[in-house]
Amino acid sequence: MFAPFYLHFAPDVWRRTLMQAVARWWHLVHFGTIVLVLALSPATYNRANRVTISRHIYTSTWQVLPWFTALAALLSLVLIRIVVMTALSYGLSQYALEMVVRVLVLELIPLSAALYVALRAGLAFNAGATDHARPPAGAIPRLSLAHLRQQLVPRVLADAFSVLALAMISSVIALVLAYLTVYGLSPWGLVGYTRTVGHVFNPAVTLGFGLKTIFFSLAVAVVPLAASLEHRPRASTIQPGAVRLLLVLILIETASLAIKYI
Repeated sequence: MFAPFYLHFAPDVWRRTLMQAVARWWHLVHFGTIVLVLALSPATYNRANRVTISRHIYTSTWQVLPWFTALAALLSLVLIRIVVMTALSYGLSQYALEMVVRVLVLELIPLSAALYVALRAGLAFNAGATDHARPPAGAIPRLSLAHLRQQLVPRVLADAFSVLALAMISSVIALVLAYLTVYGLSPWGLVGYTRTVGHVFNPAVTLGFGLKTIFFSLAVAVVPLAASLEHRPRASTIQPGAVRLLLVLILIETASLAIKYI
């Protein structure tokens, strides 16, 4: 009988692996804290930085807004139609709208916006694309405040804003499509529809939805950027921070579901 492969690792290998994992997460928390503090500092928003932030927001949000909203609207329409027709077939039409709002608007759209921005913008900050902005291999103390304010904080703000903007606009479009799918162009369903949506979006759920979207935006903006600044082999083809970002998004979504339904 052969022993499992993990039994062949010496204790020092496990210790070294654990210390590296702890160091990576500490680097992430340290970097995220510094960047968020700088983002809240009025000194960051001088004229030059405002121009840089505006350019990043235009690139990360405005350029992709039509395509993302069109795709989100198409997928939302398909899901809404499936849910409504399934509910009608089982005689549960009174729960169709509430199910659409809870599943599509509260859960799927924020997560989809976060993953889209991560794939397009956050994870694109890799070694090949950002050698000009990469500091020497090392920890955050070697990064100057000027470098953080001029190069990194604008990107963090733009990616976070992109997640928030895409999620909110897509949620509004999904709510409009849900109404049109059920009631058509008739205005007589507005009272019942607003009552159903208001029942779902009570103060606690609204607060949780907003906080979850904000945490998604911060994770997408900070995690890949922090991972891309770590020292790693040039031959690595793994996108920086992909596993950590996915883990953070899953933890945020799991915590949100646990708080709402447990």
